[in-house]
Amino acid sequence: MLNRITPRIWNLCVFLCCASLFGFALYSQYINYLDPCPLCILQRFAFLGIGLVALLALLHNPGSFGQRFYAWVLVLVGAFGAFIAGRHVWLQNLPEDQVPECGPGLNYMIENFPLSEAVAKIFYGSGSCAEVHWQFLGMTMPMWTFAWFVGLSLVTLWMVYRPASR
Repeated sequence: MLNRITPRIWNLCVFLCCASLFGFALYSQYINYLDPCPLCILQRFAFLGIGLVALLALLHNPGSFGQRFYAWVLVLVGAFGAFIAGRHVWLQNLPEDQVPECGPGLNYMIENFPLSEAVAKIFYGSGSCAEVHWQFLGMTMPMWTFAWFVGLSLVTLWMVYRPASR
């Protein structure tokens, strides 16, 4: 079945997946009142980046070399997202006595700290990043985002390197 999907159709699927995931994040925030921590916000930016790369690839519809170029850009953004989600999962699974202190919000950090210090604090995470407010099928939201980052990246590479796409 996947052999019949062209890279262009796959890019549409990736774009729609990212738009849906971003929409779910906004739904969770504004309807379910689950305020995102700094790591959640970075994961949203990664999905936004993947979605934009897929949209560009969809609209451009390049040849084989261009498809591979877009795929690798998508994988790099996906790897960044998977790294952030992996860090988030790690924080959520720390013993309570090792969870970092809750820090200031993302907007406060960006407005009041030098950019390098704000970025370091964001990647370090805070106690709010370790809290689990939502689960589905036993997996937390960062676990799901990790799976989506890895899955979208791997299938994208497979789509452009399979023999049928040449």
